[in-house]
Amino acid sequence: MKRREFLVSTGATLGLAALPAAAQKFQPVQDIRPLIAQVTGGAAVESGGIEVELPAIAENGNSVPMRIKVESPMTPQDHVSAIHIFAERNPRPSVATFHLGARSGRAEISTRVRLAGTQKVTVLAAYSGNRFRMKQVDVLVTSAACLDEAMAET
Repeated sequence: MKRREFLVSTGATLGLAALPAAAQKFQPVQDIRPLIAQVTGGAAVESGGIEVELPAIAENGNSVPMRIKVESPMTPQDHVSAIHIFAERNPRPSVATFHLGARSGRAEISTRVRLAGTQKVTVLAAYSGNRFRMKQVDVLVTSAACLDEAMAET
């Protein structure tokens, strides 16, 4: 192999390796505040009381494990009624909604989510009595999922 062929093939390999990181630049951070306001109806949102297990670094955004545990006595008078997950860089930032009730026993879910790159994931817990709590977690995604051709054109 000649030196020039080696340099060309090495450059092409490095360029292909950088594609996932470059593709993330095309995914803008969306303002999720209107989505949160739609869920809360403008009610105040408190922080704390939510435990989110999400890897700090996800090698592949196609299937990122996530566990959410919300503090609640889960009685008929005081329980978590829903858990919402939002991802600000996904083409559709409303990732999932889980509906719970007092009979659920505990407010805990385990799931896998698709993430379109490095971003903040927001968890919003809705309690009975129109109360809300929120927690945000940062996750670095090395290989993005949810790529939308329409977003790449902008």
